[in-house]
Amino acid sequence: MTPRLNLFAKPTLIKPLLDMSQAVAASGLEPNLVELVKLRASQINGCAFCLDMHARDARKLGESEERIYMLNAWRESPLYSERERAALAWTESLTLVATTRAPDDVYAMVKAAFSDEEQVKLTMAIVMINSWNRLNVAFRTAPAGRSASKAA
Repeated sequence: MTPRLNLFAKPTLIKPLLDMSQAVAASGLEPNLVELVKLRASQINGCAFCLDMHARDARKLGESEERIYMLNAWRESPLYSERERAALAWTESLTLVATTRAPDDVYAMVKAAFSDEEQVKLTMAIVMINSWNRLNVAFRTAPAGRSASKAA
């Protein structure tokens, strides 16, 4: 993978996204839950940069390797709470919104597990990571400290 453009070379253009990301991080949702959401969306979108970053961040928060590795199969794993399952289902639904159209059954799970305010916070977290995924995939942003020569 050859990086196409340094996304951070023009920080003025991405500052609103950085600010919104900080606001989402400070929103009061459980940090581990937010990292799981970021990881799951990044898995779906194939964003190597975000997968690397958020796996590291999740580990720093004390997330287990097992839960990080099993995230792609969260439905079949007993490792996730009902609240996490609702968040992950909503993440998948909104990440694939062109196909799913945010179905009522998934929203019912979210509504049962999150207050109205938390639903907005969770949805904003999903919107933000999808925005970052799209930018990093578009410009082929390499994972931090990684290069093609190091991978070999």
